[in-house]
Amino acid sequence: MDWQSRIALNPDILVGKPTIEGTRLAVEFIIDLLARGWSTDEILRNYPGITLEDIQACLSYASASLKAEKVYPIPV
Repeated sequence: MDWQSRIALNPDILVGKPTIEGTRLAVEFIIDLLARGWSTDEILRNYPGITLEDIQACLSYASASLKAEKVYPIPV
């Protein structure tokens, strides 16, 4: 999934949080809905301005972000 065409990073929208292009819906918000057990159909019904591809882009963005995360242990 090419999330780059559907996810926007704009410092003027939600303080630069990643959002679905053309909306003020944060990727974080969509991921949170899914984590709370919302189905994609429920999300699409409640937020008609987005598509299934937008939800998939949110998941792809989250996956790419986690893959790029670096963890550095702190010596005790």
